[in-house]
Amino acid sequence: MGESQQPNDWLEAVKWDERGLVPAIAQERGTGKVLMVAWMNREALRLTRETGHAVYWSRSRQRLWHKGEESGHQQVVFSLRMDCDADVILLEVEQKGGIACHTGRHNCFFRELKDGDWVAVDPVLKDPHAIYAKG
Repeated sequence: MGESQQPNDWLEAVKWDERGLVPAIAQERGTGKVLMVAWMNREALRLTRETGHAVYWSRSRQRLWHKGEESGHQQVVFSLRMDCDADVILLEVEQKGGIACHTGRHNCFFRELKDGDWVAVDPVLKDPHAIYAKG
């Protein structure tokens, strides 16, 4: 292998799925709370490392998604980890604005199973219409 390929050898260690994606968990620095789960492709993971801000792959939009590009709620990345099977990425992040979820909540795991129903147990911190209003 030539030297030109060595800088991205770390990307080759990831076990990408058949679509070229890997699940990525965003964990809040300090609290350890899981904020969200998204997907990354090679470019998203490379850009996350290079910029220090979380970049994901949007399966619905079929494009790179810089977390906070519309809402301003960026994720500053402090560390990147890979699990033992090399098929999941863990990002330790600082969540800017305290809102990770597009519903205006602190994290995406706001529903809890109670008596056979999924119940929203965490409050909306900011109306999503206010977050994503086109000016």
